[in-house]
Amino acid sequence: MLAKAEESLIISIEIFNRPWNMGRIESFLILFDHSFELLLKAAIIHKGGNISKKGRNETIGFDQCVRSAIGYKIIDEEQALVIQTINGFRDAAQHYILDISEQHLYLQSQAGFTLYCNVLQNIFNKDIGKELPKRVLPLSTTPPLEIELLFENEIKEIRKLLMPNKRRKAEAINKLRSLAIFESTLNGNNLQPSDQKLIEITEKVKDDEPWETIFPNVASVKFASGETEHNVSLKLTKKDGLPIHLVPEGTPDATAIATRRVNELDYYNLGHKKLAEKVGLTSPKLTALVKCLGLKEDPTYFKEIKIGKSKFGRYSQNAIHFINDRLKEIDLDQVWAKYRPRRR
Repeated sequence: MLAKAEESLIISIEIFNRPWNMGRIESFLILFDHSFELLLKAAIIHKGGNISKKGRNETIGFDQCVRSAIGYKIIDEEQALVIQTINGFRDAAQHYILDISEQHLYLQSQAGFTLYCNVLQNIFNKDIGKELPKRVLPLSTTPPLEIELLFENEIKEIRKLLMPNKRRKAEAINKLRSLAIFESTLNGNNLQPSDQKLIEITEKVKDDEPWETIFPNVASVKFASGETEHNVSLKLTKKDGLPIHLVPEGTPDATAIATRRVNELDYYNLGHKKLAEKVGLTSPKLTALVKCLGLKEDPTYFKEIKIGKSKFGRYSQNAIHFINDRLKEIDLDQVWAKYRPRRR
């Protein structure tokens, strides 16, 4: 089983470096994902575990492989997130359409390759350099991008596709899919993002919402890089002590591992521009009204949320009802005259 895992890995590397693109991404992800499932099953057997389903003539599935590998201390929770993300991409590539940029594909695959090397060394005491043919090059010679820069670039490209009269919304949705899969995987959801969910994300992109608020779980992790004898090492790590937890077995449509966040962004889910649209005001007039009502002093309606090093002001749905009620009682012209922005 370990030998077959290594064969799948080597062929996936060959496909990744293929100089032509027909079926390249799909073939790479299918074989790369396959190599991980076989590697984990081999490691579980090596640790004395069982990979057969009780009373059935078949082996355990991918999620149970990951869960068992954590139980046998073959991988930890952070490493499980890397494997789950690769599996999510494979699922989209095999059953639907995955439009993923080369930079994002490299980031995920290099992190996966680093993890594969670590498991091979720690569990089987085998050096990946001795397992690969002498002529095989590293997975990529491109230096990894910071995840912040990667997502900023991706969102900029998607925003261009969504510009008026472009008629390229379908392309934008396909490009968003890989970003949404990464976010969903970190959130512990193994379902592919629905078309409706992707459309909702495109609306947020068009409203110029920061990518950190659209993909808060992605904003909470980073890829730490370093040099090894054979390749660039790339590992998924947490920011700001973000906890990662094991999802209870049997949870519907859930992966084995997920990041755990306070659900603040679900409650404070409106940016300034979106709130202005909801209450029928221009953005400057909403600013004046917020000052008048002291909305930012009340946590029922407003909170400044920190994601990474950035801070974002967010409003709750309660702010809509509160503002609409107060607009019936106050003179908006007087509010504007008193609180409007003054020219310096």
